Amino acid sequence: MTDQAQKEGGNAWQSEAFLKNLKKRKRSERRFRLTGLLAILTALTLLAILLFSIVSKGYTAFVQTFVTLDITFAEEVIDPNGTLDPAELRSANYNKLVQNALREKFPDVKGRRDLRRLFGLVSGDANTKLRKMVENDPELIGKTIPVSLLAGDDVDMVKKGYIDRNLVEDDRRVKDKELAWLDVLEADGDIKLHFNTGFFTNGDSREPEKAGIAGAMVGSFYTLVITMVIAFPIGVMTAIYLEEFAAKNKLTDLIEVNINNLAAVPSIVFGLLGLAIFLNVAHMPRSAPVVGGLTLALMTLPTIIIAARAAIRAVPDSIRQAALGLGASKQQAAFHHILPLSMPGILTGTIIGLSQALGETAPLLMIGMVAFIADIPGGFNDPATVMPVQIFLWADSPERAFVEKTSGAIMVLLGFLILMNAFAIFLRKKFERRW
Repeated sequence: MTDQAQKEGGNAWQSEAFLKNLKKRKRSERRFRLTGLLAILTALTLLAILLFSIVSKGYTAFVQTFVTLDITFAEEVIDPNGTLDPAELRSANYNKLVQNALREKFPDVKGRRDLRRLFGLVSGDANTKLRKMVENDPELIGKTIPVSLLAGDDVDMVKKGYIDRNLVEDDRRVKDKELAWLDVLEADGDIKLHFNTGFFTNGDSREPEKAGIAGAMVGSFYTLVITMVIAFPIGVMTAIYLEEFAAKNKLTDLIEVNINNLAAVPSIVFGLLGLAIFLNVAHMPRSAPVVGGLTLALMTLPTIIIAARAAIRAVPDSIRQAALGLGASKQQAAFHHILPLSMPGILTGTIIGLSQALGETAPLLMIGMVAFIADIPGGFNDPATVMPVQIFLWADSPERAFVEKTSGAIMVLLGFLILMNAFAIFLRKKFERRW
């Protein structure tokens, strides 16, 4: 009987129906694997297209066109009285020096309209640069030296190839005469691309060639400092209390459910909360990093609490019991043993939460950080903007030169986010413990 049953069972494994079903299952498994692989390839392809679009438009933001002119620091323009009075040097008309240099370079240009276009080859930032040169070295007065000056945004777009010279004159911003002048400067070697340090040192500006991200970076730094100072200690203390001290009852269950729900609330809701509490009730300064930091701290708190609780929960109970068995109080066990061992996981979650806060725009728009801020903030209460909002403002600008500024700022922001997440991964790998 037993041999017969084994024989029949063996035949069942080799039956036509079984083999057909087995082939069907294998085909289904292959289709599932191919579907998963196709999904991954699609995601990677779309990510590559996105990154290529950003980089291809934004890499030119890190270089800027400069025009070299022989500037004569005429005494009758800068210091007509010969007193070297700092106030007089500061208020002199340095734009006239640039205009005189352009007139000497192109003496055939006479008409008012043509002169206006000729003077537009150089940015208005030249006035500031020449003034600083004279203030730092008054001995320049009366001398003629070559000076590299920031070019206008249209000249910059022509140099970088964003304005098609082959279009008919009526279809492009730069006219034929301006192209001819640029060709003369190009032939003389007076137009060159240099690294755009102003992109990292200047604040925002209505003129795209002068606009930079320094104000936004400083505003983001101040905002993240406030967020860190508020959210980190409150989040960690909340996690310790809920995991180590709070009784397990309906109240703590309700708190845990609300914390998890708050982590999924849209960020703009926190912006409305900040608008209602910090601006309308507390009357704190609008568009200030302190308000932005407090608002983002509310948004980041649930993320930090959840990450900290997970890190604390990962510490084995044997460590708690050993500390208590040696006479430590519950507070000593929590702060002297459990918290240090869980700190790498807590820091990882905190950095990820701050990365999320760094990339947020909607909450800050609600509290007024969308205003045009030209000056670099000097403190937590000064008007400021942040990187994502600066990108939002530039993306809405009509000038073609702001397109590369927008993509360049996105590249910088992505760089900061990648560094922060890489640092979180480094902390997790370096201090991770296997229990």
